[in-house]
This record gives sequence, structure tokens and C-alpha cells, in this order.
Amino acid sequence: MSHDEKLQSKEETTDLALTDQDMMTREGLDRRNVWEPSVYYPLGKESFHFVGHEVNIRESTDSYGALIWPGAIALCQFLENNQQQMNLTDKAVLELGAGTGLLSIMASLLGAWVTATDLPDILSNLSFNLRRNTKGRSRYIPQVAALSWGQELERDFPFPSYRYDYVLAADVVYHHDFLEELLNTMLHFCRPGSGTTLLWANKIRFQSDLRFAERFKSSFNTTLLLEVPQENVWIYKATAKE
Repeated sequence: MSHDEKLQSKEETTDLALTDQDMMTREGLDRRNVWEPSVYYPLGKESFHFVGHEVNIRESTDSYGALIWPGAIALCQFLENNQQQMNLTDKAVLELGAGTGLLSIMASLLGAWVTATDLPDILSNLSFNLRRNTKGRSRYIPQVAALSWGQELERDFPFPSYRYDYVLAADVVYHHDFLEELLNTMLHFCRPGSGTTLLWANKIRFQSDLRFAERFKSSFNTTLLLEVPQENVWIYKATAKE
């Protein structure tokens, strides 16, 4: 199955922003099953070519966090095409919801010191992909850490001991119950005076995504860096409001 066909199968029930009620009632599915891939396929491997390197990603069918989504690809392409504007060399970079690790791999190949975070059950496949694609290629060995949005942030990632130049997030907003925790996590790492820049890329699928985007824009100073209409993907740059 080609990459385009896989993306189509992943999102065939979630194209564009249907109302929450539509998504809840369609075929009697519960909230989780609506936005998860509707077609599961054998353990997949996706290949990309970024900054002179072939990047091979192992996907997993046991979790939506172990699949590649359009926002990650779009942000990788943006970072590759705008290296002077977003110079990651020797920068401390944190990724929220790293999933397969594609975006963290890209940041590492661009010279960043990367910490890729996700839920504990995602970390094994994430670590595998990071190791296989950055060993001997990156200035710094990327780190992996467990992070549950909104939980024990002051204990596990106290400021300013854990301060990052950039926080990356791709396709972390979809139909789930942790949007408030996600926003609080973004605010924790991008607080006034930190000098941290947040880059958020997302495919808009649901009305809840649009509502989150409005809250995001009211919580941060935001700039729309890129819109990809054919994919319905937005990329925002954000900094803390003073």
C-alpha cells in the first residue's frame, strides 16, 4: 500500500471538520473509533528523504500515536525549506506527542538537541525510530522521555531547569478528552520570559479542533506560518503573552 493510500485509509472517516455530533453518531461508533484509523494494516514502514538523508519510519498498528500523520510531514517539510528562518542548530528542542519520532528525527538532523516525549507505551517504537535514523548523522543523541499532558509537569519538567528554545507539536489536536491538558502543557513550556518558540502543525478534522485553535490563539502570540489547503493543515508559530 502506498503512503498516499495509507493516509487516505487513516482518515477516510475524518476528512475536514464535521460537527462533533456527526462524528459521534456516524455508524454508532464511539468517540475513539471515529478518529482512529478505520483500516488497520500490517506493521508498516514509511520512507522519506530530508536534508540529504533517507529516513525510514517503522509504524505500529497498536496505537494511533505510532502512525504518521499529515501535520508531522508538513512541519518537517517547512523546517527543511526554512532553515535560515528556523535555525535549529545547537538549539534545545522538545517535541510533544512525538509518536513515530519523524519530527524529532528531522530536528535532530538539523542539528538540534532533541527530547522526544510521549506516553510510556509509545516510547519503545519511538526510541527505535530515533536510533536507526540519527545514529552517526546528528550532532546530539536525541533523548526520549515519558510525558503525560498536564500531569506532574512541575515535578518532572521544572522551569527553568527544563527550558527549550523550541517546542514542536504536530497533529496532537484531534477528537480526544485531553485538549485542556494539552494547552496547559504548551503553556508550561512556553511561559513568559522563557524565550521559547512553539511550532504547532495540525490537520483540521473536527469542530473541536477549531475551538482549540481559537483558545490557542487567545493564549499565545501567534503567527500563521503556512496553510496547506489541499491537506487542510495549518502551521503556527507561537510565543507566550507577557
